[in-house]
Amino acid sequence: MKNSDTTFKAFRVEEENGNYITSIKDMPFDILEKGEVLIKVEYSSLNYKDALSSIGNKGVTRKYPHTPGIDAAGVVEKSNSELYKAGDSVIATSYELGMNHPGGFAEYIKVPDSWIVAMPQNMNARQAMTYGTAGFTAALSVFRLLNNGQKPEMGPVAVTGALGGVGNIACQILNKIGFEVIAANYELAPEAEIQKIGAKSQIDRSVSDDKSGRPMLKTQWAGAVDVVGGNTLTTMLKGCMPLGNVTTCGNIGSGELEMTVYPFILRGVSLLGIDSQNCPMEIRQEIWNLLAGDWSIDFDPGLIRESSLESLRTHIDLMLDKKSKGRVVVKI
Repeated sequence: MKNSDTTFKAFRVEEENGNYITSIKDMPFDILEKGEVLIKVEYSSLNYKDALSSIGNKGVTRKYPHTPGIDAAGVVEKSNSELYKAGDSVIATSYELGMNHPGGFAEYIKVPDSWIVAMPQNMNARQAMTYGTAGFTAALSVFRLLNNGQKPEMGPVAVTGALGGVGNIACQILNKIGFEVIAANYELAPEAEIQKIGAKSQIDRSVSDDKSGRPMLKTQWAGAVDVVGGNTLTTMLKGCMPLGNVTTCGNIGSGELEMTVYPFILRGVSLLGIDSQNCPMEIRQEIWNLLAGDWSIDFDPGLIRESSLESLRTHIDLMLDKKSKGRVVVKI
């Protein structure tokens, strides 16, 4: 074991007089919670929940001190499970990992075997964490669109927050499988950035965050992947073509949904909820296999940033300031 037989390195968040302080600490193994599988973490990734956990958001993490990191990929060190053995390459995401269970911003995690997915063939730990929960959520959104009848010939699909973690991966998957993609961001982005994520066109908040109050809008997209929530989600639904599908997976804009039922009963639009945290394991494994196979992405290097535990706080602050683009992969 890297540090010694009794300690390992972890990114810790501690509460001091109402303030939340982050630091790198050597932690005893007995601090790890119950679980059948001990994993030596090779890579993690930074998500918005991790950033919130790092500043004491009690809606994400109830008790401190705490180790965030809702994603982890690595190799099984020890196992009391019949499903996994020492030496197996695995992925652990979702459930309570990094929220109310010590997470992936550490050299080791210990988790229930029911939280683990076998690493697909043609994928390694860094590649898996390039996707992470954000990529899994994006792929699950596309998966649900397809399963509910969305087809490329129906027309373009809009993706909100298109330059963010979930959005840019959703754009790239949709483009790869034949959909025309409309990138929706708060402000118009340089054309080169839009092309990198596979979008054909883009709109800004003047279109994607309609303030008119009208119960229905002129149809502009055949479906949508929304990561924002609130009025942006409402706009996606109001502007969707008949029989289109809109997925929802985030509430950074708002958790409220204020609208009439007219898009649903006059155009047959479907609203599809995306729950990546408690997704059934059989679907979870299928999604990861797709990401390693038919839906694999050749990421533009400019959309991927690599961080150590020591430099992680800088990336967290950028994310909280809404200045982060693409994905942050954390090398442990």
